[in-house]
Amino acid sequence: MMLKAFFPTCCASADSGLLVGRWVPEQSSAVVLAVVHFPFIPIQVKEFLAQVQQASRVGVTVLGTWCHRQQEPEEGLGRFLEGLGAIFSHEPWLQLCRERGGAIWSGKVVQRLMPPGVPGEHQVMLVFYDQRQVLLSQLHPSATLPDHQAGDAPASAGGLAAVFDTVARSEALFRSDRFDEGPVRLSHWQSEGVEASILVELAKQAAGPTCLLLSFLLSILSAIGACRLFRLWPLPFICSKLSTCEQVRHRLGHLSLVFSTQKAENPAQLMRKANMFVSVLLDVGLGLALLTWLHGEDRTGQLADALVPVADRVAEELQHLLQWLMGAPAGLKMNRALDQVLGRFFLYHIHLWISYIHLMSPFIERILWHVGLSACLGLTVALSLLSDIIALLTFHIYCFYVYGARLYCLKIYGLSSLWRLFRGKKWNVLRQRVDSCSYDLDQLFIGTLLFTMLVFLLPTTALYYLLRLLVVTVQGILHLLVDLVNSLPLYSVGLRLCRPYRLAAGVKFRVLEHEAGKPLRLLMQINPLPYSQVVHTYRLPSCNCHPRLSWSSLCRKLFFGELIYPWKQKESKQD
Repeated sequence: MMLKAFFPTCCASADSGLLVGRWVPEQSSAVVLAVVHFPFIPIQVKEFLAQVQQASRVGVTVLGTWCHRQQEPEEGLGRFLEGLGAIFSHEPWLQLCRERGGAIWSGKVVQRLMPPGVPGEHQVMLVFYDQRQVLLSQLHPSATLPDHQAGDAPASAGGLAAVFDTVARSEALFRSDRFDEGPVRLSHWQSEGVEASILVELAKQAAGPTCLLLSFLLSILSAIGACRLFRLWPLPFICSKLSTCEQVRHRLGHLSLVFSTQKAENPAQLMRKANMFVSVLLDVGLGLALLTWLHGEDRTGQLADALVPVADRVAEELQHLLQWLMGAPAGLKMNRALDQVLGRFFLYHIHLWISYIHLMSPFIERILWHVGLSACLGLTVALSLLSDIIALLTFHIYCFYVYGARLYCLKIYGLSSLWRLFRGKKWNVLRQRVDSCSYDLDQLFIGTLLFTMLVFLLPTTALYYLLRLLVVTVQGILHLLVDLVNSLPLYSVGLRLCRPYRLAAGVKFRVLEHEAGKPLRLLMQINPLPYSQVVHTYRLPSCNCHPRLSWSSLCRKLFFGELIYPWKQKESKQD
């Protein structure tokens, strides 16, 4: 039988003593966690391990002996270590030894309770692992990962999970080290002293009262928002359509979760809290930078002075575009009567819009000042408010789009029905399918005339229908930026960049020594999670304050003339 012994690299230079860890019988492996040094009293070691088991819920026990012949050349030490097996009865009993100089390793497994004729000693395969990295890492299930990387060893997920889980849950064992004055002195990854700093301890002490105070303030804000005054119509309807209100509600939910006094139950919740906290910090930081830039050198006034001329210029270009469409655009011969009706109708809307802009011009600077002030709540709030303002200022273009879309949709569905008539088909409303049907000559003649009229009128309507694509593109870019800041797991990406071992996708093994008569020695290294999988696994939910359409759905709606609303719609809403 070949037994696998996972040995921490930090204990390779430890003095002789007892091997403390966990035996995993399903995998025929032993996970060594620490080395107990001389002198010690056996009963005190057993009491200490019982306390560790109660605190960590891990079956920590004495696995065997560790002999490091560095300053003890006498042979009596080996016999003394072998005699400890009678005091700490464990089956099997692991014996590891490192000769002076560190180049020669030996190991064996002794089983006393074996039937006659079965050898009582077995070989050992030593697998060295970095205890600190395994303790701090989080092993992700292989079922959610892409194909294994090159160089990965075919290790079972259950065995790796047992190793990682044993080290992670044995944190109570690492609170004491060889410098403690207690009865048990250990060597492990913190053998050089417990890692800590005064600033970290002060931050931990101040985090509790700070989170309690912020949670209380957020609860007050939630109570104010839930009062009856804000439930009167039409306030709920307006707030549900504005992306600014949805984004503020989304950020309040993030803050409530981040500053909650309840501890995270698992590493996934802790990572989610950290990602939300970093996202809020980045959002507020970018918002303050935008606020500083806007209020520096009177840029708000400059933007207000330039807005009205820009609006006039846009209206003038739209009028030229409509006049071009009312003629012969790109040499195309349009239906003149329909072209004139649509063009004059849209020109009248542009005239109303320009009058509205000039009426609002005295208040534009004050509006921009408040928009800039909203950036202190975060860049996403300012971008959402800008998207709402664009939706209001381009309402006339949305009217063009609605009129054109309804006419375009009517013609598309009319053409599809008449096309089925040519093929001898019809739409069965009761069975929701296309059935065969016979038409007489008069029906085919009328259908041909209507089909011809709709085909030649379709390009004229389509030109006016597609005017809204520019506004949809600008709002889509703003919503994409808001979603990027809201959902990008910045903390996880930064952790993958700076400490890739914290997000483990698996392990790979490198051969250190493979000679006859000596135990096989391997080094276990952590394979980090790919960046794409980090983003996919830890991506935060977005606020859904605008319609979320895939490219295929967007193209389908554009082709068939279905309305694309600039606000969020219910899932059951049918256009």
